[in-house]
Amino acid sequence: MNHSQRLIAARYGDDSLCAPSAWSSVIEHLLGHRSVRAFLPDPVSEAQLAAIVAGAQSASSSSNLQAWSVVAVSDAARRAKLAEFAGGNPFIEEAPLQLVWLADLARLERLTQLTQRPGEALDYLEMFLVGAIDAALAAENAAVAAESLGLGIVFIGGMRNQPEAVATLLDLPPKVFPVFGMCVGKPDPARPADIKPRPPQTVVLHRERYSLDAQMPGIESYNAAMARFYEAQKMNVRGTWAVHSSKRIANAEALSGRDRLREALHARGFALK
Repeated sequence: MNHSQRLIAARYGDDSLCAPSAWSSVIEHLLGHRSVRAFLPDPVSEAQLAAIVAGAQSASSSSNLQAWSVVAVSDAARRAKLAEFAGGNPFIEEAPLQLVWLADLARLERLTQLTQRPGEALDYLEMFLVGAIDAALAAENAAVAAESLGLGIVFIGGMRNQPEAVATLLDLPPKVFPVFGMCVGKPDPARPADIKPRPPQTVVLHRERYSLDAQMPGIESYNAAMARFYEAQKMNVRGTWAVHSSKRIANAEALSGRDRLREALHARGFALK
């Protein structure tokens, strides 16, 4: 089994799969992604951060509105507070750099003031989605850039657990919202991360029309692949991927504070008409 085949086997949790004949070094790099939760204390250099942000800014942006920003947090005390707000995961403190990705409509609002034009559209749900999507696109580019520099990353959805507290800590003005965080640092080789399997393409790829029923065989095989992964990683996860996922969406309490997201967005100045 060559390197590309090993990557495909790891990504889908299936040793019987062959790598597609269409292949590139970029695809190989993407398939090697893994979420890193153990970091060395080595700082991320200013040169590395500049390169990562350049990669992020090369992402697409809706109508070139650039409705996103990012706050780089390297101060240990501030990282500790972010870890507290995000649920207390120790790797948030351990990673030498936390990037907090923002849906940012404040800059556009300032432009309306400078150009003496109305900015009524900023109050609509569409514009929050534009900011959140812009931030996600930029962050994924940043993740790929960071990994190309030998760094590791993990996304932190817990920044939405207490978004008002995060906003206060980072001095975010109204109409700026912390969508998610990202730990960045040099992976600890003593605690390596493995590639987590993804569902078969039959689960996510639809031809011409969408079908839930067509996904079911793939979901069953993914349940088995994730069971093998949980066991190999000695993870304390009971049940199948389907059971695990269902627990995460069972009720409001399962959202870890994010059930009040609409209220938090209103408090941050997003009308969401």
